[in-house]
Amino acid sequence: MPTITTKALAMSKSPNIVLVHGAWADGSSWSGVIQRLQESGYHVAAVQLGLTSLDEDVTRTRALLAAQTGPTLVVAHSFGGAVITQLGADAPNVIGLVYESAFAPDQGETLKGLLSQPPQAPGGAAIHPDQGGYLWLDPEGFLEFFAPDVPVAEARVLAAVQKPIAADVLFSQAAFGPPSWRSLPSWYLITTDDQMVPPDAQRFFAKRMGATVTAIAASHAAMVSHPDLVGSFIVKAAAAAEAKAAVATH
Repeated sequence: MPTITTKALAMSKSPNIVLVHGAWADGSSWSGVIQRLQESGYHVAAVQLGLTSLDEDVTRTRALLAAQTGPTLVVAHSFGGAVITQLGADAPNVIGLVYESAFAPDQGETLKGLLSQPPQAPGGAAIHPDQGGYLWLDPEGFLEFFAPDVPVAEARVLAAVQKPIAADVLFSQAAFGPPSWRSLPSWYLITTDDQMVPPDAQRFFAKRMGATVTAIAASHAAMVSHPDLVGSFIVKAAAAAEAKAAVATH
């Protein structure tokens, strides 16, 4: 197996990129995107969230960010957007935020409140609780709503390994504090065929944030079905974030 030398690491492109998954997924959902970012020369890491406590997920993400050497772009999908929104203005090493089909709450808002706002996502019909208080997507609903543009065999694997989220996290009534997107530059990738986070809600989040926006015709699982497009968007955001950070330090 080839080893990664210190020289090779030094040649890695800046900034680092940290990826944050959402509900019903884990860090491996970024696999195709990670491969493309690594091929482009970036140092990439993906956090593994517990999905049992927003505070714990924020702590895990901050710990991974603190472990990076140098400026870092943090990228979030779906519920992961709520996590990076709570990172705070002092998020370790972070120079920019990227949201893909993701929640971007403002101060005083709650996840329950955001989820209860129209339009309602069709994918909500596939969410079912278990006896332990966790929420799952039924297998057929996963294919129909979460990943309809992913090849069926691959989507069935994703459904089989899905990571549930605690109901009291997804439908939390705890108010968010000052959002990190008010102090950091942001980018938003809207998925126009999304049936889990409605495109209109995504547009609302992006506009309110003042984010740099790109829209693609993709499902909620765009990082799986369109890794080239998602990877390209992240690369452009990384370059822009680094340029903004360079200007700010001069």
